[in-house]
Amino acid sequence: MKRSGIWFLGGGLILLALSVLFLWIAVVVVADGGSSTFGPSGDIAVIEITGPIMDSKDIIEQFDRLEKNEDIPGVLVRIDSPGGAVGPSQEIYQAVLRIKKTKKVVISMGAVAASGGYYIAVAGDKIVANPGTLTGSIGVLMDYTNVERLLDFLKIHAELLTAGKMKDVGSPLKPLSETDRAYLEDILQNMHAQFKKAVQEGRGLDAAKIDEIGDGRIFTGQQALELGLVDQLGNQQVAVELLAKMLEIDGEPKLVYPKKKRLNILDLLIEGDIETRILKVIYSLSERRALYLTKGIY
Repeated sequence: MKRSGIWFLGGGLILLALSVLFLWIAVVVVADGGSSTFGPSGDIAVIEITGPIMDSKDIIEQFDRLEKNEDIPGVLVRIDSPGGAVGPSQEIYQAVLRIKKTKKVVISMGAVAASGGYYIAVAGDKIVANPGTLTGSIGVLMDYTNVERLLDFLKIHAELLTAGKMKDVGSPLKPLSETDRAYLEDILQNMHAQFKKAVQEGRGLDAAKIDEIGDGRIFTGQQALELGLVDQLGNQQVAVELLAKMLEIDGEPKLVYPKKKRLNILDLLIEGDIETRILKVIYSLSERRALYLTKGIY
């Protein structure tokens, strides 16, 4: 009987502890879905663009939230990307132009900010690069691979059925005809012209200069400064100081970072044993709480 009583008491305490834990989880998750608080008017929001640019959705959402926030006058866009797809790069470029109408924007380049990464950068008010940053690459690339001979070797026969004579252009199952090649090159030239126009408008360089340097080559940050592609050399802290000066902020500004996506508690709970699941939840929530307390969010 005593053992039974101890078991029930222990089980009750465990259930009580779990109830308190999950009540706390529910409160944090619900609170996370509401509006967040912001720091004083001197705050600078940081948006980070890293890795290949293949999708713009998350970055655009960050800019949209900032655009609605009148308490943050400056945005630091940290770019560490070799580029990516044209469409997403242009969407982020447009988002920077849009937010620049109401806020000051400084671009900080990391190890690399080339091609699509540089496309985005030219929308900022100022660009700061490290001396060894790889940037530029003002050009457009399209890969084409023909696998006909490989299929022949494997004794595989493939056929293409199309509606529209140009629909199969670029297919790996057929060689490029002269008409196909001219068609694709025309598309690339049009994209390249769009890129060069954005650089010309963003950097205030004449068309002849853009034609000279906009041939796809990359530059170091030092070379880019000499060519007028960036405004200043320095790391992220230098970029922050420049933005603070532009905003006439006295003292060191507080940097605010994007609010992390809402925790998906179910995903955390369905993996591992019960102890591992609980530890996952506690660690994730502790990490979020640290973000609130040390960095701020927007």
